[in-house]
Amino acid sequence: MSWLSVSRLLLALTPCFASPALLAQAVHTYVGNLESRGALVAWGTTQGPNTIGRSSASMGKAVLTVGDQKIQATQNWAAVSNLEPDHEYHYEVAVDDKKIGEGKFRTWPEHATSLCFFVLGDYGTGTDAQFKVAAAMDREFQKRSKSECPVRFVITTGDNIYADLNMGFRALHSGDVDNDWEDKFFKPYERLIREIPFYPSPGNHDGNDTENMGDLTAYLDNFFYPGNRPARWYTFQYADLAQFFSLDSTENSETGRSKPVYLASGEQFSWLQKNIAQAKVPWRIPYWHHPVFNAGPFHGASMKNLAHFVPVFQQAGVKVVFSGHEHNFQFSEQNDSTSGIRFVVSGAGGELRHGDVSRKMQKAHIEGWSPELHFLSVQIEGKEMRVTPMGVQSPLNPSSAGGGPAKMPLLVTLP
Repeated sequence: MSWLSVSRLLLALTPCFASPALLAQAVHTYVGNLESRGALVAWGTTQGPNTIGRSSASMGKAVLTVGDQKIQATQNWAAVSNLEPDHEYHYEVAVDDKKIGEGKFRTWPEHATSLCFFVLGDYGTGTDAQFKVAAAMDREFQKRSKSECPVRFVITTGDNIYADLNMGFRALHSGDVDNDWEDKFFKPYERLIREIPFYPSPGNHDGNDTENMGDLTAYLDNFFYPGNRPARWYTFQYADLAQFFSLDSTENSETGRSKPVYLASGEQFSWLQKNIAQAKVPWRIPYWHHPVFNAGPFHGASMKNLAHFVPVFQQAGVKVVFSGHEHNFQFSEQNDSTSGIRFVVSGAGGELRHGDVSRKMQKAHIEGWSPELHFLSVQIEGKEMRVTPMGVQSPLNPSSAGGGPAKMPLLVTLP
């Protein structure tokens, strides 16, 4: 049993003797979705089984104020439209005439040649490691907010919430109720989510692939999605520059026993073939949980299960794919062996997996790696993408397959 498993066991078995005042939960206000002329803002607490998210019990009659617009709502979220593109707005939320939260967001432009965003994977542990990475993300976000390329959103590569203890037949505090989300999502990213949305992809720990079926229900409820439609796979577009495809590489199921949703005969694959072919932007960027190329040390590559996706990516002109699952940073070669695509693994947002993979890299077609906690800061300028793995205190210094330092930031270019 790892040290993290032990800590989760102690957390799950330790009785709580805190006073009611110490247990009081703050109201969280967060941006669920952004567009060029619209936004969705949500609010709630994590003090009950379903007290935040799309279907949560209403806190009361609410008013969302954005600029000179006032949107009334009885549910714990509201969407606003008729906004100006690429414009910063301050917002306030009041429930039963009492102010409960505020923040700001910046709408997206309709035309763009640049974009900055974060990538975060395997993060929802509630541990000190997660909070340190979250703090580093906040610092980088604040730094970039004053630049010409502010961070617009976060995409996740799965395992958004982990159980405190997984006994195989039952996982404890796994994310199936909102109480589990306080220290594993809403508190660590409290400042970030008041300004930018998270666009997640599901991991095996987000459902009954590894944990509880109810985890997937909460995952679909607590995040908000483009078009305000809960989805295990979906797409969204940033201006006329990039289109993102969040995919489900898991065996989570919403009913019955776990089963794969990534099969070539499945609904998701047909949907992807159609939608990625219709994309009319330069950058087409898929992201999911399981890595097609992976040198370990714990998990193997998922090429056998996901091989049918790769020709579709190649035909659509995809040049980069983000994934998680392995708790380190890795990036593949970009050559005939990888269909000319750079596959990037970012799965150490809350838990690090130790083990030297240097001897496995060449055979696995992995060009560089680093065993450190991190997130990715990604910047697109025209036809060039720069991917910088950011550690708790500074950018990472990955090692190459040859043993020397790998050149950073990682560059990905379009023809």
